[in-house]
Amino acid sequence: MNTPKIFDAHCHIFPLKIAEKATASIGAFYDISMAQVGSPEKLREEADALGLVGCLVCSTATKAEQTHAINDFIHASVAAADGFFYGFGTLHQDLSENELCAEIDRMVEMGLHGIKLHPDFQKLNIDDPRMLPVYHYAAEKDLPILFHMGDDRYDYSSPARLFRVANEVPALLCMAAHLGGYHAWEEARMLKTCENVIFDCSSSLEMLSPEEARTQMDILGYDRILFGSDFPMWHPADVVELVQKLNLGSEREEKIFYQNAKRWLHIQ
Repeated sequence: MNTPKIFDAHCHIFPLKIAEKATASIGAFYDISMAQVGSPEKLREEADALGLVGCLVCSTATKAEQTHAINDFIHASVAAADGFFYGFGTLHQDLSENELCAEIDRMVEMGLHGIKLHPDFQKLNIDDPRMLPVYHYAAEKDLPILFHMGDDRYDYSSPARLFRVANEVPALLCMAAHLGGYHAWEEARMLKTCENVIFDCSSSLEMLSPEEARTQMDILGYDRILFGSDFPMWHPADVVELVQKLNLGSEREEKIFYQNAKRWLHIQ
């Protein structure tokens, strides 16, 4: 397949010994047949076959005691990938504020580039008051936060909650996954007024018609949308094809596939 320059800004990886179990758990949570096993090795195979220039990799702590080990794993995976992986660490709200800020410091020391939170997995309201000082500290350290967004079964990840955080912490770059909504598409449109919010197209084009997807992108703005596959939920190649089927034109495709990641995340 001939593809333009593409950076995948939303991929999940797990240690090989638990990758099958972790992947199956995510599939059960969403009642979706997962496309692949979420190991670094499988991601790299698919990325290389497609000719990607890099991938943002992350994982989520569902218990406070997992945080340190997950961040160590992401760091090790990035180091082993010779610059191909761009790592986001994780945090858990049950750690104290001092512990959370110390873990942010450790992420910076390890060279990680951001933080991933999954409010629905973690049972964390995005605008939980406990997290606001942590968001301010992440902004001070220039670490963006990638938020899973908008599951209609829960309120933890509602766009309205991210809207409040984005306005409360304007220095924080917030990445709103799934075109800001994952089924809360119309509510997500309120985020277009937040200059510190960007979006990815992961796990959204599979649920929307081409017309609905183009409408959502038109409203959110093509300068703020990054390509993301949500690997291992979907094959990156399949999501690339879904973007191309929107017939957005080469300029918009280039922004989504690579230029916006370069602009907002400072990838090389």
